[in-house]
This record gives sequence, C-alpha cells and structure tokens, in this order.
Amino acid sequence: MVARFMRIWPVLSRVRPGSVSGIRFVSQTPSSGSAGSATVSNLPPVHVKESDGHAEVSAYEKNPDYHGFSDDPHVDQWNMRMAFFFGISMTIVVGGAFIHYLPDHGMRQWARREAERLIKEREAAGLPLIDENYYDPSKIILPSVAEEQ
Repeated sequence: MVARFMRIWPVLSRVRPGSVSGIRFVSQTPSSGSAGSATVSNLPPVHVKESDGHAEVSAYEKNPDYHGFSDDPHVDQWNMRMAFFFGISMTIVVGGAFIHYLPDHGMRQWARREAERLIKEREAAGLPLIDENYYDPSKIILPSVAEEQ
C-alpha cells in the first residue's frame, strides 16, 4: 500500500485544488489604501557576491512561506503538511495506542491480583492474612556462633 502511494505521490503533489475544478476564487472587496504593506527592496543584500552579474536569490524571497521541502511553493506546502501530519498526528495516535497496550510494567497488576487471590484464600481457610513469620522458621539455616567469629 505504501509502495503504491509512493509511486503516485509525485503526480498527486502537483495537483492543485483550484486547477482540478477550473474555479478561481477572487476577492471582490476593494483594497483600502490605508492598509500598510511591507515593501521589499529589489536590491540584493550587500553580503551577496555577484558572479557574472547574477546574484543568488534566496528561497525566502521567491516564496515567503518557504518551509524547506521544495522550491515549488505548492509542493513545499503539501510536503510540509504531510510531514506534520505523519510526524505529529500519527505519532500521537500510534504512540498513544502503543503506550496504552504496553505489557504490565514491573508486573504491578499481576502482583495486585495475586495478593487479592491469596487474601481470599486465607480468609476462606480461616488463617490470618499476614503470618508473623514471613518464612517458615524451621527451614531457615542460621550460621553457628563459631562461624560468625
């Protein structure tokens, strides 16, 4: 599925929504002269070296909304959207599902169920819930006094 999508992605990335339907949306409101607009100088920056009279043009001057994926503004925008969709949205969804279905860390849930089972078993047998000796004292082998010194 992914391989098939990757084969048709170059074609899909060049399709523009307005070009498919032939509809073009144009604003009908008159522009006000009071709205300030930023002016961009046509002069190249001083630090740019000219080679044969041609200065290097920054991608940001060609496309002010440049995201760093492609020189074509439309492809650049779609690649940015896809990168953010898969990089953020899918990571949150798939990562959240992965963390939710992780096995019981430290076997805490199992220990709780086992403790509840033992309590019910001891209550049914009439034994105290906790014995005063955790281990059976007859099975504990202590070193002799001679071995300690």
